[in-house]
Amino acid sequence: MDLALFLKAVVLGVVEGLTEFLPVSSTGHLIIAGQLLGYTGEKAKVFEMVIQSGAMLAVVYEYRARFARVIMGLLDDPVAQRFAMNLVVAFVPAAVLGLAFGSVIKRHLFHAIPVAAAFIVGGIIILWVERTSRRATVEDVDQMTWKDAL
Repeated sequence: MDLALFLKAVVLGVVEGLTEFLPVSSTGHLIIAGQLLGYTGEKAKVFEMVIQSGAMLAVVYEYRARFARVIMGLLDDPVAQRFAMNLVVAFVPAAVLGLAFGSVIKRHLFHAIPVAAAFIVGGIIILWVERTSRRATVEDVDQMTWKDAL
C-alpha cells in the first residue's frame, strides 16, 4: 500500500466529512485540498465521486422516511405532490444549464483559483445578507411554492 496515497485519501475523506453537512461547498473544498495535496487527475476525480456518493447516500438514508412518504403520497397527497413538483422545478434548470455548459464549467471553474474566488465572493455575500434585516418567507419545505423552488 502506498502510504502517501492513503494519507491523501484520509485527508480528503475528512474534508468531505467536515464540509458536506455545512453550508459550504464540499466539492470546492475537495478541489482545493486535492490541488494542495497534488492529488489531481482521473483517479482523483473517481475518488471524489465515490466519497461524495457516500455523503449523498447518507442524506438519502437520513431522509428515507420523508422520501417514502412522498413516494407513497404522489397519487393522493397534495403536500407530497407539491414537494415532488418543487424537486422537478429546482432540478430542470440546473440540468439544462449543466448539459449546455458542462464542459465549459469543468474546463474553467473546477480549479483552485476560481473556487477560492467563489468562496471569497460567497463569503462576502453571506456577511452582507446576515447584516441586513430579512424575514424568512418560507419556514418549512412544505410551504414552498414552485417560485421558491425555482
